[in-house]
Amino acid sequence: MYAVIETGGKQLKVEAGQAIFVEKLDVNEGDVYTFDKVLFVGGDDTKVGAPYVEGATVQAKVEKHGKDKKVIVYKYQPKKHYHKKQGHRQPYTKLIIEAINA
Repeated sequence: MYAVIETGGKQLKVEAGQAIFVEKLDVNEGDVYTFDKVLFVGGDDTKVGAPYVEGATVQAKVEKHGKDKKVIVYKYQPKKHYHKKQGHRQPYTKLIIEAINA
């Protein structure tokens, strides 16, 4: 059984036991987070939402919070003596999918 959920403006296909990385959520490590924006549930019994499947949830355990690798943003204008270097590390939350309730 699998589901398509919406979080952080993105859609993710998830299965039980899978580890996913999402935009940072405001929850503590070790807590259980419930996704209620389920777009699709597949498997033996397929359910398609319009836009969400009613009564369907996905439970996930928060494993850790962290930051991605640094992305360098370099701005440059030729012949104008303009250089600007900036780094960015996007925060994330790592989740382990525990159950899909359809």
